Amino acid sequence: MGHHPVEDSNNSNNRPFEEIINARLSRRRMLTGTASAATVSVLGAFGLAACGGSRSSNSGSAGTPADTGGLTVAPNKLGFRAVPTSLEDRVIVPEGYRADVLYAKGDPLISGLAPFRNDGTDVDYDNRSGDEHDGMHFFGLNSNGQYDATVSDRGILVLNHENLEDTTLHETTTAKQDAIDASDAATLKKIVDREMGGHGVSCVEVRKTDGKWSVVLDSPYNRRLTIFTEMDMKGPVAGADFVRTRLSPDGSKRFGTMNNCANGYTPWGTYLAAEENWYAYFATLETAELDALSDKEKAWVARYGIGAAWAYRQWDLVSGDQYARFDISAMGASATDDFRNEANAHGYITEVDPFRPAQKPRVRTAFGRFSHEGAWVAPVKAGQPVVIYSGDDSRREYMYKYVSAVAWDPADANAGLVAGDKYLDEGTLYVAVFNEDGSGSWKALSIDNPELAGTQTYQLDDTTSLDFDFQNQAEVLASARLAADVLGATPMDRPEWAAVNPLNGDVYLTLTNGNASNRPADQLDGANPRAINANGHIIRWKEDNANHAATAFEWDIFLFGASADASTDFNVSGLTADNEFSSPDGLFIDPRGVLWIQTDDGSSGIRSTTNNQMLVAIPGTVGDGESVTVTTSDSSDQASTPTFVGQSAEAVQLKRFLVGPRGCEITGITMTADARSLFINVQHPGEGGSAAEFNRDVSTWPATSGDATAVGEADNRPRSATIVIYREDGGEIAI
Repeated sequence: MGHHPVEDSNNSNNRPFEEIINARLSRRRMLTGTASAATVSVLGAFGLAACGGSRSSNSGSAGTPADTGGLTVAPNKLGFRAVPTSLEDRVIVPEGYRADVLYAKGDPLISGLAPFRNDGTDVDYDNRSGDEHDGMHFFGLNSNGQYDATVSDRGILVLNHENLEDTTLHETTTAKQDAIDASDAATLKKIVDREMGGHGVSCVEVRKTDGKWSVVLDSPYNRRLTIFTEMDMKGPVAGADFVRTRLSPDGSKRFGTMNNCANGYTPWGTYLAAEENWYAYFATLETAELDALSDKEKAWVARYGIGAAWAYRQWDLVSGDQYARFDISAMGASATDDFRNEANAHGYITEVDPFRPAQKPRVRTAFGRFSHEGAWVAPVKAGQPVVIYSGDDSRREYMYKYVSAVAWDPADANAGLVAGDKYLDEGTLYVAVFNEDGSGSWKALSIDNPELAGTQTYQLDDTTSLDFDFQNQAEVLASARLAADVLGATPMDRPEWAAVNPLNGDVYLTLTNGNASNRPADQLDGANPRAINANGHIIRWKEDNANHAATAFEWDIFLFGASADASTDFNVSGLTADNEFSSPDGLFIDPRGVLWIQTDDGSSGIRSTTNNQMLVAIPGTVGDGESVTVTTSDSSDQASTPTFVGQSAEAVQLKRFLVGPRGCEITGITMTADARSLFINVQHPGEGGSAAEFNRDVSTWPATSGDATAVGEADNRPRSATIVIYREDGGEIAI
């Protein structure tokens, strides 16, 4: 996603992840001797606001594994030549491949719309693609209008529009403020409607004809979900006093979804949109308003960063309740007279049925409230619970999983939101603890967990503490971060996308990066076992007995990002010019077991030599690597510490498959069941350009020809877009 300040409210004293790494191998698996010594200051984690965010591992990661008839499952070799690094303003793919622009910002969903002007004056985003394409899934659509995971030439593409590239969105960069200053209510409303409509989700039918994909205009499945869309609140939080507002006096509904980053999909054919930085869209409370809150309410505001100013868009300055709800001040006589509770209704997972457009989306509160990066469903098995993984993408936050109370019944395939009611509203939310010996455990965020009983304390700052308690399960879930603090969850380096290997069940998670300016080297509370972890790494784990509902697991580190010319002490995974990467973000394991890594690198040294990229590997399994000695270098008193990593980049055949245009993030990834069409998103090309040039001084991509590998015309304002990649000979991609 676009880069932004990263919320940091975890003041708990939970044991930092790298401290666990530093201790773990003193008792574990010193099997093959030491490899290279990785220089490590245990800096924690901050980094770029990468989101980008993923999805679940694709076909075969959620629900019944896709039909793999004819596919090359578990390939032992990648069949393309790695592309070089690039600073060109276009998409680079391997020889023998092509890439087409399929669905770009402003593209219509219905016929008869005026052509997209792309000059900052377009307003009808309820019938056009929104901005900043992110997490995405392709749902095969059969001739009966039903979800069919085996269909590869027709489907519904569902994708998030995470945020706005403000520099390109308006006529001028001062348009909104000019309208405010002039008290021009009509112009301000037009601008705000454009911004609110640019967020949300697209559902768009796509078809492959004569070897080329295109959008089906006027399809009954085409629709936009925006910040205005009415949604039903479901699960334990629905109806709670603390989500009742003037627009929803009984707490049964919510309007809109915003800042959706990664995503997921279910075995019953629905899409899961994950709200990430929702907390920053609300007006900041004044000191007197904060003082009037109870300790519990103060803890909620502080622990979730609610009212962080960087994304506040002044929407509440427009008349009407749909706009006023972004001001969470207590202005009325009671909560149903104002919007003091509006923020409490956000930060969950939203379920969308692409096949039943008339049905309202449902907000699944049983997943807990935090900055959801995505929602990745493990492969389901009849008679076993549905398990869904979700990371909290903020500094020193946690990894969670949801386990349904009801066991999966294959008869519920194609049941849509009715199946969601069955599996997603009753279950247990768990948070991960990574132990020093390489084992791990999941702790239940349940009102019945005795560890959550009684009065708890949130340390607001060095001098102020806030007392709170959990009255019921709704409060536990709405306070998921606070409950996880109490349970001693392990602070991670901004958990981003996850993916489940459909072949062996291993779970992979990107930890994007760390930054010394945000976590000084003398504060050993980061998630990374090396100094100034600007390049990030990927962790993975195997659940006990390959049961995703288990409460125990074993973990190791899969790959470390680095520049190829870094010393072997830092380039732990042995990256070369063909596979150096930084800030892993998007992650995907396709039905064949091939792993895809996308990057959102905004500031590391690698970014000066290449635009963001996508790489491919053939993953191994947890425990297939060797012990590595990590040397902390944050003081004159250096200490060598063992840790355990997977095989080298060479051993997993890591290769660069794609490089994007200038200023972009590579994110969102999904594949057809036949592995012959790969969809990805190019988000915010041109980011970092000048306002005066509407980012055109960095990028003018995409070209009007629709060829993603072409450079755009000089007067183009850059646009986020979904592209589709094919092999020119029609074969399976990457192998």
